[in-house]
Amino acid sequence: MNITTLQSGGRARASFFALASLCILLFPSSGSSQTRPTRVAVLDFGSTATGLHAAAEIRGIFLSKDRSQDRGEFDVIDPDQTRAAALGAGFEGSLNLTLSQARDLGAAIGCDFYFLGEAQTVRRFPSTTPIYFESYSTIFLVSARTGRLVLWERPTVQRDSPEEAEKALRAILSSEETRHRLVVALRRAQEDERAERVAAIENNPAIIEVMSDDDRETNKDVRAPRPYRRLRPPYPQTAAIAEVEATVDVLLDIDARGEIGRVEIARWAGYGLDQSVIDTVRQMHFFPAMRDGVAIPMRVLLRYNFRKPPK
Repeated sequence: MNITTLQSGGRARASFFALASLCILLFPSSGSSQTRPTRVAVLDFGSTATGLHAAAEIRGIFLSKDRSQDRGEFDVIDPDQTRAAALGAGFEGSLNLTLSQARDLGAAIGCDFYFLGEAQTVRRFPSTTPIYFESYSTIFLVSARTGRLVLWERPTVQRDSPEEAEKALRAILSSEETRHRLVVALRRAQEDERAERVAAIENNPAIIEVMSDDDRETNKDVRAPRPYRRLRPPYPQTAAIAEVEATVDVLLDIDARGEIGRVEIARWAGYGLDQSVIDTVRQMHFFPAMRDGVAIPMRVLLRYNFRKPPK
């Protein structure tokens, strides 16, 4: 794949948007200038009672009628429709998706953003303290347009009974603080995506090659970039607490000097794993890709498999 083929499309899109802007100026709306509501979907957070209640609390954040500051800003998709669309798309509840898988799921649902997650109430048997019950909820906010993981959270509470633990968790999920964080993250993601679209139209992207294992014959005279030293991303404490095992893929643009430019997570996992990978690859240096003895820029994909460390 060569991005050169995308550049003419970018100029065509620029012409289209210029024409669209002109039409808006010539034919202003007779009503207000308000854009359509942001379509939000909330998938089930598992089949347990805690999971169903947690998803309902997140959904309620965007359904509340007494919050005038964002009234009409969000349109929450019916949960039955969301569930059926996700099932039809083959989604089985994974919280470790590639960008294309996340975009496909969003397209099937027909939303702008969606929430994934899981929630449970479990009994804990510590060796040095009394038995307690823990309720937790993992919350992932995903952009349907880009497939990116916008935000992740994992509120956790501990109580003496399962009822008290779940009640405390639901109070956190329905709180004004949680609503504020989620709404702000969603709005910021929208602004960032608009800025990216404008930048893609105004700036010609750099030409960079992508080497695929399927093109070995075509690229037999090309040598892929090689790192000076392989670095292993640390397994963060946030993931250790949740005992997460996941795979993180990252795309790197490596220039003709072997320096890293653009970095993008291509398969996300949350729990601090994505940031651990980004922080690690930013420290790496490469021997550049070569073709016929000449250094060339190239995009490569690195994969990191995280496993729970032994106790």
